[in-house]
Amino acid sequence: MDFRSLGLCEELLDGLDAMNIKKPTPIQEQAIPAALDQRDLIACAQTGTGKTAAFLLPLIDTIVSYRPKVDGSIRGLIVVPTRELALQIDQQLQAIAYYTPITSIPLYGGSDGANFDQQKQALVGGVEVVVATPGKLLSHLNLGYVPLKGLEFLILDEADRMMDMGFVDDINRIITFLPKERQTLMFSATMPPGIRDLSRNILQDPVEITISLSKPAEGVDQQAYVIFDMQKAQILEHVLRTSEATSIVIFAGRKVEVRNLNRHLQKQGFNARAMHSDLEQSEREEVMLAFRNRKLRILVATDVVSRGIDIDDIDMVINYDVPRDPEDYVHRVGRTARAQRKGQAITFVNEKEMREFGRIEALIGYEVRKMPLPEQFGRGPAYDPKSRVAGGGKGNGHRRSGGGRRKPGGGGRR
Repeated sequence: MDFRSLGLCEELLDGLDAMNIKKPTPIQEQAIPAALDQRDLIACAQTGTGKTAAFLLPLIDTIVSYRPKVDGSIRGLIVVPTRELALQIDQQLQAIAYYTPITSIPLYGGSDGANFDQQKQALVGGVEVVVATPGKLLSHLNLGYVPLKGLEFLILDEADRMMDMGFVDDINRIITFLPKERQTLMFSATMPPGIRDLSRNILQDPVEITISLSKPAEGVDQQAYVIFDMQKAQILEHVLRTSEATSIVIFAGRKVEVRNLNRHLQKQGFNARAMHSDLEQSEREEVMLAFRNRKLRILVATDVVSRGIDIDDIDMVINYDVPRDPEDYVHRVGRTARAQRKGQAITFVNEKEMREFGRIEALIGYEVRKMPLPEQFGRGPAYDPKSRVAGGGKGNGHRRSGGGRRKPGGGGRR
């Protein structure tokens, strides 16, 4: 199957051809025809499956092919959990819709008064597609000037992450501003009961699509170091100094750990910057631009990057800690080896995280290769994924090693 067989307009086909996108992914093959048939849709698909184009293509096609019902009204509203994802989707929309007259604007928090006024002018002046985070969108909706009478599409992307971040009340509030006669598409990486409840409230007779959680790509060389917590910093430095990778993302679970780890790496002479939600938007954009352009070798980040940023050529992912949710491991590791490339993913597993890493191995269906520690670092704990805590050197009879040096960010886990 190709995109032409899906019945998309020529302007869209020209845009896809210019981007060298030839064949639809499974989620696109199933979602686009349903959306073009004006059906509501609930789709379970993770990042990296092509879900963004799965909702952008029918949205753009509808706007280009049919005259607006109400002049000046927003026709498509896309609600997302983070500013990074809002920017990413708006950029992808502009690329795909390059040969069309579609207009769009991203709305996200952190803007100053001047930016807010610019956003207001764009909304009042007439923009066809809005990509927004819930809080910023509500700030405009509550002031009463957002033109929504002709809204045709509501799209909720990463609905599970919005629920995790506490946006469900905001979403329900947003719904009260929208016309009841609309088409609603919901995309979520997972389908917990709360998402099912939300879908029953806002979707009408939806088509249901499930693209199963994919395992890490075959091109990912997955490795794990089973270590004591105090060994992390030294082994991380060893990995970074001995690797030829030029584009590396290091994931940590907490913002404070990201900040401390980034500060430590910079003191050790590494070309590293931090990415977390406390940064100003201009700083975040500056960091991401440097990383995309390979002027920055190491990005130290929270999980906002694992789902919210689309970069195809990352050489290495390092999990400085084991993610709480096994599916977050798949999202993190999925940042590398994209588009048939090769990549490497290394996870540090301390004595308190073995059980969680065992759950990850159960999810992906195989054991991740455990790497021997370089001799100068001594030995780590014995790996026992069934043990709740394997600390204090129990299990292999070796005392802790690593020169007494503690990891950046303190000794606690999260």
